[in-house]
Amino acid sequence: MKTRILYIATILLTMTTVSFAQQTPMYTQYMLNDFAYNPAIAGTKEYYQAKSNNRYQWIGITDAPRTYVLSVYGPHRKLDMGFGGLVFNDVTGPTSRLGVYGSYAYNVRIKDDLRFSSGLSIGLLQYKVDGSKITLHDEGDPSLGNNMYVDYLPDATMGIYFYATKYSIGLSVAQLFSSNVKFNELEQLGLNRLKRHMMLHGSYVFNINEDFSVEPMLMLKFVAPAPIQADINARVIYRDMIWAGFGYRTKDAASILVGYNYQDQLIFGYSYDMTFTDLRKYSSGTHELMIGARFNKIKQSKWRAKID
Repeated sequence: MKTRILYIATILLTMTTVSFAQQTPMYTQYMLNDFAYNPAIAGTKEYYQAKSNNRYQWIGITDAPRTYVLSVYGPHRKLDMGFGGLVFNDVTGPTSRLGVYGSYAYNVRIKDDLRFSSGLSIGLLQYKVDGSKITLHDEGDPSLGNNMYVDYLPDATMGIYFYATKYSIGLSVAQLFSSNVKFNELEQLGLNRLKRHMMLHGSYVFNINEDFSVEPMLMLKFVAPAPIQADINARVIYRDMIWAGFGYRTKDAASILVGYNYQDQLIFGYSYDMTFTDLRKYSSGTHELMIGARFNKIKQSKWRAKID
């Protein structure tokens, strides 16, 4: 039984990443789908948009994490508020986590082109373990058989966001309810509680000339009692159409990023991560693809920021 307990605990705790006890999905291209981790982003643009991130982690390792997310969000036609929805699915071997959320945000002008937005996202998480995909090495230990273990949890994320034409800064708290996963194996080890994740993020656009700009970006992740993790990215943008850059995630990986904006309607982004951990001996890296679509403007406001 001890083997079974430790195995279930391990696969549940590694559903997204082993780094810094992180329990929420990880994105290298966090700047391209910021609504995925901060609901305050809804309504900060003049148009609705849909974005999809697909992350394939640690290629070459069997049953390595796979993350899929789809978000749709935008402003109210007349009022200073926004709405959105998000669905994500994390799959790691026999485990999966599915989340469905709805979001609301309200934003106000502070001065000039500086605005402030606050948002709340509420939804439902499904944790699932497929026993038919688990084979334990201890023959004397009872297996999970073909049983499907499922638990449903309420979940919420709240966030705030300051934004202007050239810069932005935001703070969000995920897994706000700190819900308990009702798996006996985790409860026996005291590992069944979802931890709150705080994410502080910001960016600034430096215009070099009429054609080129540089945008450094930073995300700090706080998950007690783990140390702070920093995601540092920077990209060079050509005519708001093509970009290339690099990233660094402390004690985890370095990445390269490229992207293309087609007529302000379709956005394509790609990143490749090279891990610094011992997994580099077995993995050929991590691939992430982002595809986005912008719809026609439904709201006109000279105060609304135009940073993408």
